[in-house]
Amino acid sequence: MLLAVIAASSCKKETRSLNLSFTPVGTLATPNDNADVKLDPTSSADVLFKWDAASTEDGGVILYEVAFDKDGGDFSKPVYKVLSDGAGVQPQVTITHKDLNKIANAAGIAASSTGKLKWAVIASKGTNSKPSSQSRTLMLDRPAGFAENPAELYISGSATEGGTDLSKAVKLKKNEEGLFEIYTSLKAGDYIITDKNTDGGKQYYIDNGIIKEGATPVVISGAEKTYRLNFDFTSATAKSVEIQSIGLYMSAYGKEIGTLNYVGNGVFEAPKIAVEFYQFDWGRDERYKFIIHTAAGAEYVGSVNPNNDAPAGKPASYFYLVPVTNDQWNNTYKFDPSADRKNVKVDVMLQSNAYTHKVTVL
Repeated sequence: MLLAVIAASSCKKETRSLNLSFTPVGTLATPNDNADVKLDPTSSADVLFKWDAASTEDGGVILYEVAFDKDGGDFSKPVYKVLSDGAGVQPQVTITHKDLNKIANAAGIAASSTGKLKWAVIASKGTNSKPSSQSRTLMLDRPAGFAENPAELYISGSATEGGTDLSKAVKLKKNEEGLFEIYTSLKAGDYIITDKNTDGGKQYYIDNGIIKEGATPVVISGAEKTYRLNFDFTSATAKSVEIQSIGLYMSAYGKEIGTLNYVGNGVFEAPKIAVEFYQFDWGRDERYKFIIHTAAGAEYVGSVNPNNDAPAGKPASYFYLVPVTNDQWNNTYKFDPSADRKNVKVDVMLQSNAYTHKVTVL
């Protein structure tokens, strides 16, 4: 019995209540009150938010969040909160213009407008949290464009190659963050722009060249034509240009030796082009690139490399197409030697992956 009492006594632990008291943040250092920030979400620009640390008697850890609210808000329901640097322990945080643009959007500040945004610092120790004794106001000047760019983009509808079946929506190529492009045919009908090829995606429409969010279809009239469509969500602008054909340009002749026509799914094709290398004193020249003929004029596409060797054994990237100048010799490819005095089939694939081409000797 005595041993049991001793064992029970030895199992007792000393307990102490957790001290959750602390003095909240008092002084906000930067940015200044009513600071005016012209946002450039496409750049690496940022804003440093800094404040005096909260104080605690026992030296316990305090975590910080910067809270943002609409002009006139009391931070009871902030529109956005950001944990401070160092996983919340440092009395500062650096926020990019891109994220500030999202926060401004959440606060109801429209694109291409200026609005006020309040900020304060919420300090917490355990379950006890306290807002800073002061808050400040930011004047944010938002550019045109969307705060959240779609990760993917599709078109679907009776005017498109995929028809009205959303699962067969035509996917656009993502050139950069917020920038999408597609070569496709459109016929009389309409189409929607969406970020998903399933139900529930965000939808967009075009109003006088401006991209807006909403389910209004884009209406197409007239005969079926091939287009290049460009959607720039960073500036909320859209452009379309009619594509008439693609020419196979041979450098030594200084002219096109064949024409590729659109066959669907972003592919232009010439089933048979006669190729003959040009005879110079030093040998036979086999260099070529392409000309895209649009309703707005000619555009050259070719190799990213100024000079190239023969294609045998080269990786797929050898055949990639990028915009180039109209220089007669630079950024050209070389035909395989077996193409000399033969017919070739040429395909240019301007699809949602890398733009590329293929030459098949017949």
